[in-house]
Amino acid sequence: MVTIDILEFADRLEALASAGWHIPFTVRTAIDENVFFDVLDQIRIAVPQEIKQAKELLQKKEAILAEATAQAGRIVEEAKEKASRLLDDDEINAAARVQAETMKAHAQREVDQICRGADDYALGTLSDLESRLSSLLRTTSNGLATLRRRQAQKATEEPESTP
Repeated sequence: MVTIDILEFADRLEALASAGWHIPFTVRTAIDENVFFDVLDQIRIAVPQEIKQAKELLQKKEAILAEATAQAGRIVEEAKEKASRLLDDDEINAAARVQAETMKAHAQREVDQICRGADDYALGTLSDLESRLSSLLRTTSNGLATLRRRQAQKATEEPESTP
């Protein structure tokens, strides 16, 4: 069925009234009743169809608008979640950096402490070794000196043998 615009029906009724016969000394006009009822029947047929189409268009518009609103809501939520994740990642990274720096500083203090302890131990051990070696050297020097004096005394006490 071909849809005719409502305004076209209004134009046809206006043309019908304009083409009608004016009754003298009144504001009334006589029109062709058959043509009027024919146009009125066409309006009755066309109007529900146009209303139905308008209603369908309105429903489609509302569905598209609802879908666009829902999609916009999803996009906003996804953006919020992504921003939150990025913020959380930044906070986690910052906390990890702080923790890493703290651990590094703690490890450096332990290394410094261990090095000082090792240096103290080495210094003590080497000092003790030096002391023992000095004592051993004195004992060795004294022992050698004593042996040399004995040899020198024995050499002077022995008679010279004549051949």
